[in-house]
Amino acid sequence: MTCITVVNTYKKEAETLCCLINDFLQKKGHRCIRADFSGADAPFPVSEYDCVITLGGDGTVLYASRRCAESGKPVLPVNLGKFGFIAGIQPENWQSALEDFFAGKIPLVERSLIKAEVMRSAVKKPVYEGTALNDVVLSASQAAKTVQVEAGTANAAFGIFKADAVIAATSTGSTAYSAAAGGPIVDPALDALILNTVSAFSLSNRPLVLPGDAELIITVLPSRSEGCILSFDGQVHIPVETGDTIRIKKAERKVLLAGCDSSVFYSALRSKLRWSGGPRA
Repeated sequence: MTCITVVNTYKKEAETLCCLINDFLQKKGHRCIRADFSGADAPFPVSEYDCVITLGGDGTVLYASRRCAESGKPVLPVNLGKFGFIAGIQPENWQSALEDFFAGKIPLVERSLIKAEVMRSAVKKPVYEGTALNDVVLSASQAAKTVQVEAGTANAAFGIFKADAVIAATSTGSTAYSAAAGGPIVDPALDALILNTVSAFSLSNRPLVLPGDAELIITVLPSRSEGCILSFDGQVHIPVETGDTIRIKKAERKVLLAGCDSSVFYSALRSKLRWSGGPRA
């Protein structure tokens, strides 16, 4: 078996853990390949592999998930970050988790990604397309500037939104940027698409939760900002222009995550949001 170990270079403990995991895998007769992650969307070092082990936080998982979804290979995320909404394997449990994985005992869950296509009026095909596990965010290319868009689906117009940013999030991404902007927390097992804004100019703008098979259509309208940026999981950034149409829908392929079932999600909610369950919660 060929395993890619994705090491977050900003995490000092990831380096030490990578050596331990590689020694363990080699003793089991597996081939180990290292891939460094420093925030850039770099390709994997090989095209043929059987699984990916991430050593970092949720951001490292996002990177690996976008890379692995097409291949259908599972991601085993060891959590070295602060939140761990996605990365469910704790560093002290990495060996037992790997043993369970090779024995077929660790649960694998599917998580939906979203795909965004940028259509330009002068071109009849997408000028860019990409996927995200958490969210796709449209914002101004300059700080302290706003964007203005027209949003809706093929069957319904939602209206015009003016805000610091517009977020399209998956259920997995509901606990990320969208939650910070006041959006709902959605169980990641649900196929849903969340439309949310950041610091909207109208108090009537509220988050919308759409069905998983919906296609969100966002058209960039003229504003005082010169240019906009479309971000995928906060890691891939591309410029978009006034008049561009962004079509967002569920991606064809899902990512397989190991040890990331609902118990991990709700455990993270209880600890990170300090849910106590009592009258002072």
